[in-house]
Amino acid sequence: MSSLDAGPVAPLAPTSFTPLPLPAVELHGGFLGNLQDANGATSIPRGAAHLERERAWLNFDNVALGTSSPKYHGPCFEDGEAYKWLEAVAWNAGRTSDSEQLAWLDAYSRRIAAAQADDGYLNTYVQSGQRASRYERLAWDHEIFNNGALIQSAVAQFRATGRSALLAVAIAAADHLDRTFGPGPDKRAGTCGHPVAEMALVELYRTTRESRYLELARYFVDVRGHDLLEPTHAFGDAYHSDRIPVRSTLVPEGHAVRAIYLAAGATDVAVETGDAALLAALERQWEGMVEQKTYVTGGLGSRWEGESFGDPYELPSDRAYAETCAAIAGMQWNWRLLLATGNPRYADLFERQFYNAVLPGVSLDGAAYFYANALQLRGGAVATDTRMAAAGRQQWFGCSCCPTNLMRTLASLHGYLASSTEEGVQLHQYASSSVRAGEVSLVVETDYPWSGQVAVTVEDSPSTPWTLELRIPAWAAGATLDGKAVEPGTYASVRRTWRPGERLVLDLPMAPRFTAGHPRVDSARGCVAIERGPLVYAVEQVDQEDGLLVDDLVIDPDLLDEWRDPALADLLDRSRHRDRDLSNNSSGVPVAIARDAGRPVRAVPYFLWANREVGPMRVWLPVHP
Repeated sequence: MSSLDAGPVAPLAPTSFTPLPLPAVELHGGFLGNLQDANGATSIPRGAAHLERERAWLNFDNVALGTSSPKYHGPCFEDGEAYKWLEAVAWNAGRTSDSEQLAWLDAYSRRIAAAQADDGYLNTYVQSGQRASRYERLAWDHEIFNNGALIQSAVAQFRATGRSALLAVAIAAADHLDRTFGPGPDKRAGTCGHPVAEMALVELYRTTRESRYLELARYFVDVRGHDLLEPTHAFGDAYHSDRIPVRSTLVPEGHAVRAIYLAAGATDVAVETGDAALLAALERQWEGMVEQKTYVTGGLGSRWEGESFGDPYELPSDRAYAETCAAIAGMQWNWRLLLATGNPRYADLFERQFYNAVLPGVSLDGAAYFYANALQLRGGAVATDTRMAAAGRQQWFGCSCCPTNLMRTLASLHGYLASSTEEGVQLHQYASSSVRAGEVSLVVETDYPWSGQVAVTVEDSPSTPWTLELRIPAWAAGATLDGKAVEPGTYASVRRTWRPGERLVLDLPMAPRFTAGHPRVDSARGCVAIERGPLVYAVEQVDQEDGLLVDDLVIDPDLLDEWRDPALADLLDRSRHRDRDLSNNSSGVPVAIARDAGRPVRAVPYFLWANREVGPMRVWLPVHP
């Protein structure tokens, strides 16, 4: 049942799980389907307008036309942001066949190709004369990073639509990198200050079967931590993921996005080269990150200084950085580790990060973004930076990595739901969807994450036995499959000869629960967070009774209930441009009800916060002694 023509990541080497081809999984409405549709209909077109307004594409045109001393627009990594947006277009156009977006792929690919030098070099920042020579400042200028984003965009376009024009540009760029960097007397020693090319080169290897790209990715992984990057930043070598070799790193450090992109790329290299020692080192690094440096939301990166990880258990709530891009990088790393090992703990963290560290980064209407995701906003807070929670979500940023990253993640979301092996099919994330793997066809019906019931119907099946595996989240104590208890933190497996029409029903308990803060985390010590299913909750001032101040809350840890708020469901649906008759709707969005001296304290899913007003909010709630 395995297939190599798969979606976002398709390993060639043997792995525990194999991702399914892109058309094999389709979302059908529901929470994730509606979210993906809104991304394609609203966020991606808005992204097109923003990039044109920022004149990102004019950089390519000026280089192509040979404009004398052209003005450059944006930061040195602006090419990369354009490529990430175009990757989102590719995934969405491949899914929907949207004619306008398919035309964008052709038009923008031509503009990119026109700017490429004859030897394959492509970086409009340097080509516009911002530097005297190529690769002058490897630590900072993002030349290799930009080419990595180009490769990812081109591979996505080829996989999603079959278009190869941009792939030819990417191959030429990769060949240039291969001629320039690597071991030996005829090549330059060095790597980029911002990892991403490692993942991209492995994906290009998987697409072309050209082993030189895999070897270059391995070189870029192993060369780090050997003082080859010139020091250009006050935050030191750790900022560039260059303080210590990857194989010696026990816990991620430095700039969070860079560190996790590197870990994801190194995982790709470990898988494709069969490097068990490297994979084991990366699993140890993941364990250290989860234990010491991950917020309850799954957010990564606790310091504004250097957008970085802090020391072990340094996880402040109000000063949390928790960049949206870092959580997306975490999802990418978790997916790779899941495929490599088959361990459900990686799918568990993927889920936590998606719902609670990625989704808060975009407003319900898909028009505004959080760059950083604080877990607390105090009353009277004043924003001195547009990234701060007190400033609310912004329509765009000078560094637009989070909006473009969100777009491509949501556009490719269906690729992360399921996988296959020679033995059967695995369901990792739950959404209303259809799944096809070889002769197997499944329909999944669920109102997840609001409801814990997941019904799986077999529509087509071979006449021989095969295994259906369903992830039981680690939080789901008391879960049942067809009425029989199943173990949290595992995959529940059912193997038999299936008949079309057979149905399994998974029930995951969804009562709200308190989660105690880690005693070493100062901002969480003596506090609880509210969780329900996969969702972390937050208390917003807008929901509280008059006189009940979020900053002063003290929670009774023995009282927790819930009710369903149709108004929140209305907010959720109407913001995504759909009408809904709520006259008989008694379900709505689950609201958790705690108590402060007997007074009700309303908590809503954290990803919903700041969609009505920007005011005091907190995730960790002090407990009454």
